[in-house]
Amino acid sequence: MHNRILAIAGTLAVGIHGIIAALHGAAHSDLGIQMTAAENAFINIVIVAAPVVAAVLLWTRLARAGAILLAISMAGALLFGGYHHYVAISPDHVAHLPAGNLQGQFRATAALLIVSEAFGVGVGAWGAWRGTEAA
Repeated sequence: MHNRILAIAGTLAVGIHGIIAALHGAAHSDLGIQMTAAENAFINIVIVAAPVVAAVLLWTRLARAGAILLAISMAGALLFGGYHHYVAISPDHVAHLPAGNLQGQFRATAALLIVSEAFGVGVGAWGAWRGTEAA
């Protein structure tokens, strides 16, 4: 039973995070906020791909590995977004945005990303800590 709850919660966390991230990316585009090649690589690998791989693993015998990957990737996303949106002074900071129609969407999705990533870390950590039941 634990594996099924973990798989559902983890998949839900990844799905919600993906929707919020897509909306945030649209705001980035509208506002003309560019990321460096290294930042884009981190985003594509850690923030986009790794949680999807984790969600898939949660439905297999490798559920514990999926939970660990979910916790690590969401923690990386949380630290990356927290730093870029709330600490580093740049056009990617919520208080220093360039002019554009989607400033409100940018700010809202930046905050929602923090919440969804914290939830993902929690689900992943819970799954990693609890382990998995025998099949």
